[in-house]
Amino acid sequence: MSKNKSVSTMMLMLIAVLLFGMAACAPVSDSECNSLRAELDTANAELNRLRAEIATVKPASLEELLRQRRSIRNYTDAPLMQEEVMKLLWAGQGITVAWGGRTAPSAGALYPLELYVAVGNVENLAPGVYRYDPRQNKLSLLKEGDVRKSLALASLGQSSVADAAIDIVIAAVYKRTTAKYGSRGERYVHIEVGHAAQNICLQATALDLGVVTIGAFEDAAVAKIIGMSPDEVPLYVISVGRMK
Repeated sequence: MSKNKSVSTMMLMLIAVLLFGMAACAPVSDSECNSLRAELDTANAELNRLRAEIATVKPASLEELLRQRRSIRNYTDAPLMQEEVMKLLWAGQGITVAWGGRTAPSAGALYPLELYVAVGNVENLAPGVYRYDPRQNKLSLLKEGDVRKSLALASLGQSSVADAAIDIVIAAVYKRTTAKYGSRGERYVHIEVGHAAQNICLQATALDLGVVTIGAFEDAAVAKIIGMSPDEVPLYVISVGRMK
């Protein structure tokens, strides 16, 4: 277990103690209540100390993340947080400089990739298919409803796609790159999707999430499920969830 996770667990335990204490204070005597308040003050001080400790925890180095990254196909039923989803998408195609440069390199800075996310189990985010907008770092809902099982069938029955909290689908518009580079541009697009996928995998690892990349699927079926435009071709499915 990472230091961040263990500290967060301790914080949750202390919060539970605080809430229990406040609920229990009413029916007891004044002396008992005062004693309990003193204990709660001590617990609150410890909670503040843990908050300060979290603020000073150093993120894992790139070397550590590379060592930890594994293909994880088994997930719990715990939801992801919306903030985690946005961090994953930003890692794949987020804008990092004013002129529009992104987290993953792109031949000629033409950026042929489009990121979609099939949401199934995310706090405060309804199940459905969303498109990621790198310019605003926001999601737009394209289709309501949970499509994870349909995606799993289109991915040759791979259960991890259905079990994951989300499935990120990376599509490409080849003509954005081939218009400049000709047929060679197809290779550049394939190189770029690898860059973006690795970024997402490393971000998932940094967030203590399980992730697996999937290339075995029926292109036409995935494109239909997601609702892609005719000039978009799905290249990658990336399943993400909380590890068992």
